[in-house]
Amino acid sequence: MTRITALKIFFILLSSIVFAEDRPRARDVGLVVGVFPTGHFNAITDVAGVRVGHSTIIEGNDIRTGVTAIIPGSGNLYTYPVPASIHIGNGYGKLIGETQVREFGEIETPILLTCTLCVWSVANGLKEWIYEQPGMGEHTVNPIVGETNDGQVNNMWSDPVQKDHVYQALDNATSGPVAEGSVGAGTGTQAFAWKGGIGTSSRVLPESLGGYTVGVLVQTNYGGILQINGAPVGRELGQYAYQQDLEGSNLEGSQDDGSIMIIVATDAPLNSKSLDRIAMRAMMGLARTGSYASNGSGDYVIAFSANPSVRRPRESMKPVETPSLVHASMSPLFAATAEATEEAIYNAIFKATTVTSVRGRREAIPIDDLVRILKKYKVLDWDKLVRPDSTNN
Repeated sequence: MTRITALKIFFILLSSIVFAEDRPRARDVGLVVGVFPTGHFNAITDVAGVRVGHSTIIEGNDIRTGVTAIIPGSGNLYTYPVPASIHIGNGYGKLIGETQVREFGEIETPILLTCTLCVWSVANGLKEWIYEQPGMGEHTVNPIVGETNDGQVNNMWSDPVQKDHVYQALDNATSGPVAEGSVGAGTGTQAFAWKGGIGTSSRVLPESLGGYTVGVLVQTNYGGILQINGAPVGRELGQYAYQQDLEGSNLEGSQDDGSIMIIVATDAPLNSKSLDRIAMRAMMGLARTGSYASNGSGDYVIAFSANPSVRRPRESMKPVETPSLVHASMSPLFAATAEATEEAIYNAIFKATTVTSVRGRREAIPIDDLVRILKKYKVLDWDKLVRPDSTNN
C-alpha cells in the first residue's frame, strides 16, 4: 500500500466515524434513569473484579466490526468457575456455550461478544487463550460467545474477527471506564435504526438494602419504537417500527428486527437460580426503551455473580458451602438490574458515532434534536427538582 493510499483510507475513516469523545453519555445531558445511584464509573466494571476490553476492526471499505471481552473475575475461571445463568428473551441467535451454563449454572471462561458469523472463529480464539492461562491442562472448555448482526456495514461473511483480535480484547481488558458506542463488538451495530453499539451502566444499593452493586453491559442491534424516560423519541424523530405501514413512509431500513446481548454482573452472593431471576429483569429494562423482542431478534441475558465467596472449586469430594441471598432479598437487585439495563442502552445510543462502508451507513442519532425532545417532554434533571415539603402543607 502506498503512502498516498493509506492517507486516503485514513481520511475516509475520519469522515465516516466521529470520535465518541465528542458525544455525551446520557447523564451528561441530565438524563437520569431510575432512583438508585450509579457506581463511580457508571459501568459494569463498578462490580469488583470485572474487566472489559475491546478490539475494534476497521479495514478496507467493508470491514466494520470487532470483539468485546467481559472477564467476570480474577484467577483461573476453569478451576474456580463463576455462578451464572442465561435467559433467552427471543432465541433467534447464535450463542455458543449456552447449554452447559444451563446444566451447571456456571461460567468457566470470559464472555465474548462479536458479529453473527464471527462467533466460531472467536470461540476458537477464546479456547486458545484459555489454554495459555496458568493452571490449565488438557481439559475441554466451554467458551461463551454471543453476537449481533452488523451486516449492513460489515462484511461478516469474510470472517473478519480472528485470534489476534480476540487476544487483543482479552489482554487489554481492564477495570475502570469502559469505551462505549461504535467500538469493539458494537462497531457496526444499530439501535432503532440509528447507530447503536456498546453501552454500560451500574447501580449501587444503599446499605439498608444490602449495599450491593449491579453492572450491565449491552451490545445493541435491535429495533422497536424508541422511548427515553417515557419520551416518544422514535415518533418525534420520525423513525420507528411499522412507520411505512402506518404513514406510507419511504424510509429505508428496518426499525423492527434485530438483537441485543445483555451482560449483568453483581457482587451480591447469588446462586444460579437467583441469577436467572436477575437475568429476567434485564428484559424489563429493555422493554422500557421501546423493544418488544421481535420475531427475528436474538435477545439474550447472561448474568453472573463476581462475589469471590460464591466461586466453588471445579473438583471436590467434600460438600462445598457457599452463601446466597434468600429470595425475599432479591427485589432491590431486580430494580437495579432493570434501571442499569435501560441506561446502558441509552448510553450506547448517545455515544455511538456514524459508521459507513461500501455496504451501507449507520447514522448516529442527532444529539441536539434528541435533547430538544427530552426537554419538550420534561424528562431531564428530575433528580434536581425541588419537591414541596409535605410537613409544611
